[in-house]
Amino acid sequence: MIARDEARCIERALHSLRPHVQRMLVLDTGSRDDTVSLARAAGAEVQRFAWCDDFAAARNRALELADADWNLVVDADEWLIAGGAAIEALQHQRPMHLGQLRIHSGFGDGTQEHISWLTRVLPRGVRYQGRIHEQPESPVPRVRLGIQLGHDGYSQAQLALKRGRNRTLLLAERDAHPEDPHVWLHLGKDHETYGEHADAATCYRAAWLRSQPGAPYRHDLLVRLLHCLGQSGGLDEALVLAGEAMDEWGGSPDYHFVLGNLLLDWSTQHPEQALDQGLPMARAAWERCLEIGERPDLDGSVTGRGSHLAAHNLAVIHEGLGQGEQAAHYRRLAQRLRA
Repeated sequence: MIARDEARCIERALHSLRPHVQRMLVLDTGSRDDTVSLARAAGAEVQRFAWCDDFAAARNRALELADADWNLVVDADEWLIAGGAAIEALQHQRPMHLGQLRIHSGFGDGTQEHISWLTRVLPRGVRYQGRIHEQPESPVPRVRLGIQLGHDGYSQAQLALKRGRNRTLLLAERDAHPEDPHVWLHLGKDHETYGEHADAATCYRAAWLRSQPGAPYRHDLLVRLLHCLGQSGGLDEALVLAGEAMDEWGGSPDYHFVLGNLLLDWSTQHPEQALDQGLPMARAAWERCLEIGERPDLDGSVTGRGSHLAAHNLAVIHEGLGQGEQAAHYRRLAQRLRA
């Protein structure tokens, strides 16, 4: 773990992992709060690192100090919610793969979760590249493990504290690697996080044009691009792109959920065609969400889009059409699915 000024949450992270690992190492990059003392009290070895505006450099120094056959990389604002046995089992396995963990990130008012699959279990010798949103570089296969982490770094309070912190590093990475779709993706996320939808759409579009079909991150990228286009005056472009991407992501509830939102917005702009075209198509998109169900295996999926959120939208649209019985049905369904 690398950390700085994480007194709020570092104990939670370390206590959740301590029963399942042989050793915990925290590399402090300049804390001014009680991070160091709390980490030591929780049983971690703490080392110091002079921050140099390079997350990969800090990660790699931590890996050097760990000097282990297997390394589980965790951030201070994360905690183990499932998979302790899978962590312990690594001690008896040969380090021949990289392990991907399922990260549950709460956002907004805390009622929704964004699911991501991140490579966080590294065998000896693997190192990171990239000064921000760093990635482990290795030809070794990546395997999804039964390990799940909670993450609260996207809460409104935490985002307010972090505003602007990473933008300079992201822009430097963009200038250094202008053809890297990951850099454009993360720069877009930074804009979207703070409501800058037009700038986010520009970055996501650049990432989409540079991405390879079949890349796992394209699911998250597409859904974000469609949403931000819709929020920034690019509704027609979003609908064209959604049609082009149907074959690739037609099995995603997130895709259909955002498509329904776009079609609802289109109906608002074209009221003369709403009843015959826009609203039935939006309804069909959200019904498709329910048919597919939740897809946490898709990187960037949002919990609820294949269940209670889609049912809620269907209740709203039927209510707006004066179809009380259907609206009541979907409200009951939304409550049941959410429970």
